[in-house]
Amino acid sequence: MPSQKVRFVTVYIASSQPEAEIIKGRLSCEDIPAILRYEAAGIIYGLTIDGLGQVEVRVPSDLAERATEILSCHKNEEH
Repeated sequence: MPSQKVRFVTVYIASSQPEAEIIKGRLSCEDIPAILRYEAAGIIYGLTIDGLGQVEVRVPSDLAERATEILSCHKNEEH
């Protein structure tokens, strides 16, 4: 039986690597696997110009709605 390819979608765009790691950890606590996607130059040089420092937090597409709900609640807790 062929394995299905998991499609990942972006559920959050962080302005820095540390912020993205926090979001990834929050999702991990809810058993939602996440990967980070970023431009290497932004990380290496610490650039945050024109999106270079941005980090996409991506989850499997079938968990995207749940992840978005969790992050929405998390954001409301901060305020």
